[in-house]
Amino acid sequence: MTNKDIKFLEIRYLNGPSIWTYRPVIEAVVDIGELEDFPSNKIPGFYERLKTMLPSLIEHRCSYGERGGFLRRLEEGTWPAHILEHVTLELQNLAGLPGGFGKAREAGPRGVYKVVVRAWQEDVTRAALFEARQLVLAAMADRPFDVHASIAKLAELVDAHYLGPSTACIVEAADMRKIPYIRLLRSGNLVQLGHGAALRRIWTAETDQTSAIAVGISHDKDLTKTLLENCGVPVPEGREVDSPEDAWEAAQDIGLPVCVKPLDANHGRGVFIDIKTREEIEKAYAAALEEGNGVIVERSIPGNEHRLLVIGGKLIAANRGDAAQITGDGKSTVRELVETQINCDPRRGVSENHPLAKIDMDPAVHINLARQNLTPDSIPDAGRKVLIQRNANHEFDVTDAVHPETAEIAALATRIVGLDIAGIDLVCQDISKPLAEQGGAIVEVNAGPGLLMHLKPGVGKPRPVGQAIVDHLFADGNGRIPVVGVTGSYGKTTVCRLVARLLSISGKRTGLACSDGLFIDRRLLEKGDRANWDAAHRTLLNRAVEAAVFENGSDTILESGVAYDRCQVGVITNIDPARHIGRRYTNTPEQVFNIMRTQIDLVLKEGAAVLNAREPMLIDMIPLCDGEIILFADDPDLAAISAHQKHGGRAVFVRHGHIMLADHQGETKLVSLEDVPLCQESGENGQPAAQTENVLAAVAAAWALGLSHDVMRIGIETFLPD
Repeated sequence: MTNKDIKFLEIRYLNGPSIWTYRPVIEAVVDIGELEDFPSNKIPGFYERLKTMLPSLIEHRCSYGERGGFLRRLEEGTWPAHILEHVTLELQNLAGLPGGFGKAREAGPRGVYKVVVRAWQEDVTRAALFEARQLVLAAMADRPFDVHASIAKLAELVDAHYLGPSTACIVEAADMRKIPYIRLLRSGNLVQLGHGAALRRIWTAETDQTSAIAVGISHDKDLTKTLLENCGVPVPEGREVDSPEDAWEAAQDIGLPVCVKPLDANHGRGVFIDIKTREEIEKAYAAALEEGNGVIVERSIPGNEHRLLVIGGKLIAANRGDAAQITGDGKSTVRELVETQINCDPRRGVSENHPLAKIDMDPAVHINLARQNLTPDSIPDAGRKVLIQRNANHEFDVTDAVHPETAEIAALATRIVGLDIAGIDLVCQDISKPLAEQGGAIVEVNAGPGLLMHLKPGVGKPRPVGQAIVDHLFADGNGRIPVVGVTGSYGKTTVCRLVARLLSISGKRTGLACSDGLFIDRRLLEKGDRANWDAAHRTLLNRAVEAAVFENGSDTILESGVAYDRCQVGVITNIDPARHIGRRYTNTPEQVFNIMRTQIDLVLKEGAAVLNAREPMLIDMIPLCDGEIILFADDPDLAAISAHQKHGGRAVFVRHGHIMLADHQGETKLVSLEDVPLCQESGENGQPAAQTENVLAAVAAAWALGLSHDVMRIGIETFLPD
């Protein structure tokens, strides 16, 4: 098997919906060469070696639709492209990403296939594809391959490039509500939800409604405390100090024990609680100063720390902190016991995927140990309990136990600071009782709070924090603007320009990306062919755009995918299979059908597909559309139009020289063809049908968008062919 190989001829990232699926994918054109004559059952030992390398492949159901289905195919005999697809998906899965969609199909020339796999993140999937090739070839040739190292390398890429868990939960919630989303950074958590004028942006738990002033206030703990106190919110007594001596004086004025913490740090760094001696205060002051630009000394509140998550003025989740401690064994040091009894918890780590942080031997730990006459290198007696951190684990969900008054106080504190999303840290002995009864108080208000503790609590049920953020951002609406997509063999550009004109006349600032250029509200931004994914994508990022029209040629669909997930109106002008066969491994009319149907697959349930009634291939697409169908043709007596009207469908056609709008109530005359300049232009062979059909398609799209008859009439009467 030394001369057998799998060669990549092309690798494309399809950014959006394509002929394969609604989601982004990597499409690789591979040439398996001589391996075309060697399905898996003809390679001695291959089945056993691959199953041993990746035992989790047993979960792949494949065409049999049952657990172990792929392995059954592998044993019976399948080809390398199909195997490459499954191994790529499984490597992604083992690296921390969902498996997802996959396909392997012959591309035409013997031995050439298209392998398609879900690309949750382009860099990760590309790397997984190459790793899968090496693994498959190694299994074929009986060469060693370090599967664990390969997975570890991919996992590092996932950590570096994929969305963090907090952001991912928001994106997943948006997806559940059919709100489109766009990642704005290749690596990072800045995400756009929605399109154009309806878009919102998130950056983990901060949104475009999060005030920069409010964030600044929350970082200044002394200012935050002053504002809360002025509004009657319980906060601990205390003040900012400027030296160790001043810190001791403040502590004496307040009364021991006290809390010492940085003025502007976050995530609990440099916070020392229950400090009782001058020596401890001076050490705590020095450590706190290293974490911030100042130090605060305040009364130490008895009880446990709680984190309350407030979103849009409502309490959504609450967790209780608890002490971290170890138990001596008479042989191991404190440092060693922390590693074996605390940091070994798989929930602890340094990445965003870990709800709990690892415990370091920081100054706070040293102070706690000193109180117990211990150091990190001390060996506690067997059975001795040693306190390491007082509030180290926000792992207990207590959302349902929060007293209503406490929930209101947390929401009030969030409003006072001015945040739309906040993590409220408060200390009390019993969260189910009012704070006033137990001397509880709010100790911090945090912008951009972590969400993982609420998604993966150690004890208790997860809370739908992502859904709460999405509902807060999209209390009304789904983040969508009217999007019209147009494809076909001819006439696409004219239809796009005319639909965009009608939308502009109706009062919407309209973006248009077509073969004539990129336009915003009839202003040319870029000249030349802009009927591509990039131009459409940039249009959807523009907050000024209230409606968008995009030309999607077959090459765009094949080479980059469609820029939007769904559309309100999808138009197919016509289909000439001969125009598309021979491009990008398109060999049959059936494949042309699948390319064009992509536009119809994307129509929203409340939207409409506009189809040319003269085209039998388009009539066959009618059952594929989730939304309404509007047919158009210059002949009102076509069988397809008659049947469509009989079932209550809408149609646009020409009768007695007039453009007519027909629905279940009858026919309405819109305008005479003589008054439409575009219809005076001849099509091929001196026939006006081509341009007339383009006008009918645009009118049908405008009708689907709910534009008025006057707007449609004025628009087509004043639209000039140039």
